[in-house]
Amino acid sequence: MAEGLRPNRGKASNVILFIGDGMGISTVTAARIFEGQRRGEPGEENFLSFERFPYLALSKTYNTNQQTPDSAGTMTAMMTGVKTKAGVIGVDENVIRGDCASARGHGLRTFLEEAEMAGMATGVISTARVTHATPAATYAHVPERNWEDDHNMPEAAKAARCKDIARQLLEFPYGDGIEVVLGGGRRGFLPHTKADPEYPGQAGEREDGRDLTREWLSRHPNAVYVWNQAQFQAVAPAGVEHLLGLFEPSHMKYHHDRPADAGGEPTLPEMTAKAIDILQKNPKGYFLMVEGGRIDHAHHAGNAFRALDETIELAKAVRVAMQKTDPAETLIIVTADHSHVLTIGGYPTRGNPILGKVVGNDASGNAKSEPELAADGLPYTTLSYANGRGFAFLKTGGDSRYEYPIAAGRHDLSAIDTTDEGYHQEALVPLGAETHAGEDVAIYATGAGAYLVHGVQEQNVIFHVMRAASRIDPAARRR
Repeated sequence: MAEGLRPNRGKASNVILFIGDGMGISTVTAARIFEGQRRGEPGEENFLSFERFPYLALSKTYNTNQQTPDSAGTMTAMMTGVKTKAGVIGVDENVIRGDCASARGHGLRTFLEEAEMAGMATGVISTARVTHATPAATYAHVPERNWEDDHNMPEAAKAARCKDIARQLLEFPYGDGIEVVLGGGRRGFLPHTKADPEYPGQAGEREDGRDLTREWLSRHPNAVYVWNQAQFQAVAPAGVEHLLGLFEPSHMKYHHDRPADAGGEPTLPEMTAKAIDILQKNPKGYFLMVEGGRIDHAHHAGNAFRALDETIELAKAVRVAMQKTDPAETLIIVTADHSHVLTIGGYPTRGNPILGKVVGNDASGNAKSEPELAADGLPYTTLSYANGRGFAFLKTGGDSRYEYPIAAGRHDLSAIDTTDEGYHQEALVPLGAETHAGEDVAIYATGAGAYLVHGVQEQNVIFHVMRAASRIDPAARRR
């Protein structure tokens, strides 16, 4: 394939950036195998949709003040072309984290803002809260990533008239506003006096009394707000100019858990398809950011099952985008903001369940019938974490892990089905949550301008690739 590559130097009228939050190379490898094994294959020979993209690079993810980064600083780098410190969004490294006044004069234009200024349509999708670090870095400028709504802001910041992230999304000042916003985080848009429509026992968080969902409708022509699957499916793209979908008070459900959700939620591929159908009506093109945000959350909880399942869903969303766009005029980039400390170890035989215990080969090279035993006499799994809360075998997986004690050390897994969705991998260093990892992550690219992705690149180069490919006239860097 490499010999037949012909760089597409045409203009990218459309740019789609997929972010697998926490989708390090070990996660991609394990998800690739998991997807193949779900189809009854050995798994190792499988390719995720984006792994067949013709252009590939490694991305250096460090923040200016951290060797192992956080999502706020990494996504700011990708969206502005400037690396910054951990915990801040859309501002440079000279701000003091959590200090409202220090952020003034240090804002950085984002690619989404430049796209709106150029007359393009824009969209933001995440399975996390739409005010969470990665999606927020497309449109917001704050010295503290946790200021998602005014409930989370200190009084000093409010007195200094800093805007919370949800408010910045609503009051986005460029172009005609962001056309499509889909994800979680409903509580940050509803007043604390208003009950949540899906969970009447819960209420919004806003302390200023504003209902930003209502303001969204009044602010934009032909606008629609939806909060459940039925409403989402009823949206006809031809008649909608602005779509806001907030499907959970906090993050959206993990894909594996979504069927049990009372209100119903669209999948990441479904949200991607709907967004493209709306955005592609703009003759000047569009920019769309799609985040698989819950890959990261499953890793933090030590639940590889859900992390891999969420990665596969992101790959499905990428496939949808490929099917609905023309590579001659669309640049698609798939990358991660950072990695996680998931490791693939042992010497399992070919086709061994990726979530299973290590079963090796005998002297003849054939698979043994029983799992390998470590020096402590106990079986061990192919996947494990270098740190985190450690082993647990729960009826439900994911975030419920935080309700149980940290489990240091090894455990006898002989009678445990480690492929079960409720299994949480063992961890070497006991911590309150598994951490990010500092190694490079991959960048996969296809379409117009994709040839600019190659070698080992600083993470902030992604911004410059998108700008060069779309030929947006460079705007002033400072806000």
